[in-house]
Amino acid sequence: MPARRTEPLMTPLVAVAHGSRDPRSAATVHALLDVVRWMRPDLDVRAAFLDLSAPRVGDVLSAVHGDGHDSAVVVPLLLGRAFHARVDVPAAVAEAERRYPRFRVHVADVLGPDPRLDRAAWRRLADTGARPDDPELGVVLAGAGSSHAPANRLVADVARRWWASTSWAGTSAAFAAAADPDVPAAIAALRARGARRFAVASWFLAPGLLPDRITALARESAADPLIAAPMADAPEVAELVLDRYAEALTAATTPHLSHAL
Repeated sequence: MPARRTEPLMTPLVAVAHGSRDPRSAATVHALLDVVRWMRPDLDVRAAFLDLSAPRVGDVLSAVHGDGHDSAVVVPLLLGRAFHARVDVPAAVAEAERRYPRFRVHVADVLGPDPRLDRAAWRRLADTGARPDDPELGVVLAGAGSSHAPANRLVADVARRWWASTSWAGTSAAFAAAADPDVPAAIAALRARGARRFAVASWFLAPGLLPDRITALARESAADPLIAAPMADAPEVAELVLDRYAEALTAATTPHLSHAL
């Protein structure tokens, strides 16, 4: 077997997930990063969590610094720019740079919006047997929900694009918390449009409390709904993680135009 090419001082990729008390969530993050490593075996890829799971972001960045690296790229495993992306991730990075003044942490953009997320969620929905040519199917695209309206609009925009390209009775975004509509309201609205069968697509990366809540509400609101799994370790998501890493690294190492003139 040929030896793998390694670059010990290549800037590590630190993938930062929210974290959960549900062990399935962290296991799913690690499975996703196994796909990332398979795609880029030369790259140092590490998992970190903002809360509720270990290792925490600060501990991972300290370990990266302790291993002799002078920089890292943090890739938030977040689907939109809600509170965690705007507050928690920058705070963790600022604390690491305060502790290690010569250590630079470059923060990549969040994963969404991006067509690859649409495709990953669609693929999981298709796995349930949902067909795009079913005129009696109502599809709920369920996300976590946020007080940050643009994050919710991202989910609603995906649902609208799906409806425009199918024969479904309708689609609706729905949210587990912090935003409307919830799943029962979304299903009721789709039923009013003529839907007789229902499917719930997942705008989540990993299983956990909120996806479980979505599933329970869907089963209370409709008979035998099709329930899609989270995007999890879909190859589209792994590819997107690597692209966000590359974009951040390029931005960090490309001189500003004014410097080149």
